[in-house]
Amino acid sequence: MRIIFMGTPDFAVSALDALCAAGQQVVLAVTQPDRQKGRGRKVIQTPVKMCAEKWGVPVFQPVKIREADAIEKIRSLAPDLIVVAAFGQILPQELLDIPRLGCVNIHASLLPRLRGAAPIQWAVINGDRESGITLMQMNAGLDTGDILFQESVPIGPDETGESLYEKLAKLGGEMIVRHLPAIEAGEINPIRQDDEKSSYAPMLRKEMGEINWSGSAEQIARSLRGMLPWPGAYTLLNGHVLKIWSAKTMEDADPALSGMKPAEQAVPGEVLGSDKKALYVRAGSGVLAVLEVQAEGKKRMTSDAFLRGTRVPAGTVLGAD
Repeated sequence: MRIIFMGTPDFAVSALDALCAAGQQVVLAVTQPDRQKGRGRKVIQTPVKMCAEKWGVPVFQPVKIREADAIEKIRSLAPDLIVVAAFGQILPQELLDIPRLGCVNIHASLLPRLRGAAPIQWAVINGDRESGITLMQMNAGLDTGDILFQESVPIGPDETGESLYEKLAKLGGEMIVRHLPAIEAGEINPIRQDDEKSSYAPMLRKEMGEINWSGSAEQIARSLRGMLPWPGAYTLLNGHVLKIWSAKTMEDADPALSGMKPAEQAVPGEVLGSDKKALYVRAGSGVLAVLEVQAEGKKRMTSDAFLRGTRVPAGTVLGAD
């Protein structure tokens, strides 16, 4: 079976690796153009491009996949199937119609829940108890195609966007290889998605990482975990950005808070005090124990190490300019 693979980030690499390792005939890898990054504006290849070159798979990097020459390039290779994983551009119907078996997308959620660009992160942010991979027959809509296969994974209490990303990337590669024979033989029973049960996972933006201390401690902790490693959670301390890498919720009456200002007498974002374990901050409801931080221009460190070099007295309000 002639397969064209379309993907760009690390998440897609697991699937391309799995297909090539299984001996599938991947005739082309389509990925986004290389980008300049960093202060030196060095050109960085996409992870899928590097993976494809490792396996000797030809690479195609169109600026816009819907352009006529890009579509003709795909058509000229007469693929039986196109496998898509986090490609980063919407595929036009003209392209979807090219392969005889259509286009199968490896989507990182249990559709119809969390359609869109960032389902992994939003599953953690929303406090979902499970996520998973959906192999979906693509149509012109945004993750609205028929469900071919689904498998779920639990989301642990300390799960981060990064750890769930790694789990689902691995599962996606395993699933596409396992189910290819059934897809090729037509031995599948597509299930139409129930649009009434759908939800949306919009792309994350850098400013979403700023902590809203009016939220509950639980909401803040989930957002912090979900936004790792990017954009990360941050607040302002005396007008400077303080990134928060790790935190957990605390009950207002927790013994660790004895001797500190009662939380109910503080405003959201107010520091109640600290000890060798954490910096304790009042949320809209509950208390957040901040465990690891990173100040501007500094390395990531425990709150205890940070407080040995930076004075943050009780009563300091985080997030205030």
